[in-house]
Amino acid sequence: MKLSTISMSLICLVMWIGSEAAFADRDTDVPVPTHDFRNPNPEKVALGRVLMFDKILSGNKNISCGTCHHSLAGTGDGLSLPVGEGGSGLGVTRNVGTGSDLIHERVPRNAPPVWNLGDRSFHTLFHDGRVSTIGGEGFPSGCRTPAGMDLPGNLESVLACQAMFPVTSGTEMAGQAPENPIAIAAASGDLPQVWELLAQRLRANPDYVAMFIAAFPDEISSSAEIQYSHAANAIAAFESVAWRADNSPFDQYVRGDQHAMSKNQKEGMKLFYRGDKNGHSCAECHSGLYQTDQQFHAIAMPQIGSGRGSGPDGFEDYGREQVTGSASDILRFKTPSLRNVALNAPYGHSGAYNSLRAVVEHHLNAVDSLYAYNANRQAVLPTHPTLDTENYRAMDNAAIVDFIASYNELAPFSFTKKEVDLIIDFLSALTDTNSLDLRSDQDVVNGVPSGLPLDD
Repeated sequence: MKLSTISMSLICLVMWIGSEAAFADRDTDVPVPTHDFRNPNPEKVALGRVLMFDKILSGNKNISCGTCHHSLAGTGDGLSLPVGEGGSGLGVTRNVGTGSDLIHERVPRNAPPVWNLGDRSFHTLFHDGRVSTIGGEGFPSGCRTPAGMDLPGNLESVLACQAMFPVTSGTEMAGQAPENPIAIAAASGDLPQVWELLAQRLRANPDYVAMFIAAFPDEISSSAEIQYSHAANAIAAFESVAWRADNSPFDQYVRGDQHAMSKNQKEGMKLFYRGDKNGHSCAECHSGLYQTDQQFHAIAMPQIGSGRGSGPDGFEDYGREQVTGSASDILRFKTPSLRNVALNAPYGHSGAYNSLRAVVEHHLNAVDSLYAYNANRQAVLPTHPTLDTENYRAMDNAAIVDFIASYNELAPFSFTKKEVDLIIDFLSALTDTNSLDLRSDQDVVNGVPSGLPLDD
């Protein structure tokens, strides 16, 4: 493949990813892509590993961060919408609880994967971007977040800033008031009190105290100095190291190994970056080293679940608009990274599509796909008579479906079926083979300092 025969969009790929020419017969001096990962000390990573899977960080001590972001489920949970505190089980076997433990509602958005978020190039997190270093100047830790000036000032990364928030959600980890003091604080919006109550639990555990002192030798010398922000830094350190995925066939290829990708994968890559016959390409949004522009787009994704309070009845989700308040951001959601995308089903902000092919085909004609959506074939949701009534309220409402369609920004693609097949082959080349088996003690734990049971 001669560089001179590659379209301008493919040449742009070289510049986007900062690579030393992704193609044979290269004639450019652009350097090999460099990943800028943080390098936390081993003690901090070890502390973050046990904190990730310890239910001590939840109000009712019945769920961990790892319940929804688990090594054995592609750093997600395999469900369209997570089952938060009150449920039991792990991954697609998780149930919604029974009796007094029945969950209050499903978590309203899909649990996003955590691959590569330790790279400093990531600046905006959550589907709606509510945690970001963009516009974070003047805020504690340099992060713009829902906590505003209440966010602690010692957080080490945007990923650590993100780790401050799941514990404050009643549906996710805190529980429902008046079940426990943490739930009461969360319901009242007193986030600093939530973090303080969690820190008190950690200070009272001698094993954790020893681990915190080892992980933060310059900041912590006694239990009294432990803050929840230290726990967030440790969790982020673990995620950064354990869930790094930057050695896919694609990475090897752009570093100069011309045999790392198959012929079909290379052809799919050309289509992905060059686009269809009209020049409309996937890389218009899925750009950069990790195939995301970290921006927000409305692409007529189906809305399933209870929604997030948007719309006249409250069971819609307007995405980015909930952060900015701008009508121009209605139904815009953050472009996901495509690294390890083959491992990350279900897809979409509400997990509407359970197969990679289905979500790729949605992009071909987003509006037609929206109107043709069949949740029974795609959604992955543990059932319960009470909760199931809200699963498809939005999609069963013709006016809401029309509303979603009216905000679509994604022009149709003219790819043929064969070309779609090739693009999917390319997407498989974004999988780091080291991510295929995460059963090692680097990624999971057999027990936690609290002594609480792990998910099973």
